[in-house]
Amino acid sequence: MMRRRAYDAALDLQGLLKSAAMARLSGAKRVIGFERDALREGSAAVFYSERVAVTVGVHIIQKNLSLLSALNIPTPYAVQFPFVVPTSSAADGVAADAMSRGAGGFALINAGAAWPNKRWAPQRFGQVAQHVRARHALPSYVLWGAGEAGLADAVVTASQGAAVRAPETSLGDLLALSSRAALMISGDTGPVHLAAAMSTPIVGLYGPTWPARNGPWSPADEVVSRASGCQCHHKRQCQRGGEGPVESRMCINEITVGDVTAAIDRRLARADGAPR
Repeated sequence: MMRRRAYDAALDLQGLLKSAAMARLSGAKRVIGFERDALREGSAAVFYSERVAVTVGVHIIQKNLSLLSALNIPTPYAVQFPFVVPTSSAADGVAADAMSRGAGGFALINAGAAWPNKRWAPQRFGQVAQHVRARHALPSYVLWGAGEAGLADAVVTASQGAAVRAPETSLGDLLALSSRAALMISGDTGPVHLAAAMSTPIVGLYGPTWPARNGPWSPADEVVSRASGCQCHHKRQCQRGGEGPVESRMCINEITVGDVTAAIDRRLARADGAPR
């Protein structure tokens, strides 16, 4: 099917064996990827007809845009994400609920992540929600995906009434919620990147990934990171040995509630203060 389209070029942004193989199987005349040292799986390089050099340590957005040079397309100076925000009954309901609580806006908390070592303790998220309500008069709504309802409920329980579980959401609902939120608090996972694309103020929590590479795009956003002491960079499971449950050894759980609440105060002090 792909070969019948006779593509001129295929760009592999993932840098994995399977993504590079798919790019080659597309039948494109040119298969463009990153140089071997910049690939997540170096052996993927054998599938490329052209390889693009990447500056070490650049943000993943800049890295991906660098492939445009092979097509003689200049890298845009200003990065924009032209999403069309859909109508959303979930976002309408959250906004109305926040208004009924006497708040002019609301915060989003995302406690889940596919990688266990990206998940901060739910009890701490609950304490953060208490601070957001007491200091900034914002209720928090806890996002959740498949298999994460219990995690969201744990945050809500720990919040002592400062947070509620958000309704079930689609991708469009997440865009709509993020576009209205006064703040997003999350680890390095999908919802925080959608929020960044919507210019939502962000406080990001980083353990096994580098915020300089994966963090929010806006320099106004705040990150709290323990990546410098991590032993499992870009690995799904904590590699740190020791006694006790693995959660107690994960570098992300070295981030304290005070670290996060201070970051929230700094970020909201830079916001315009008006409801979104």
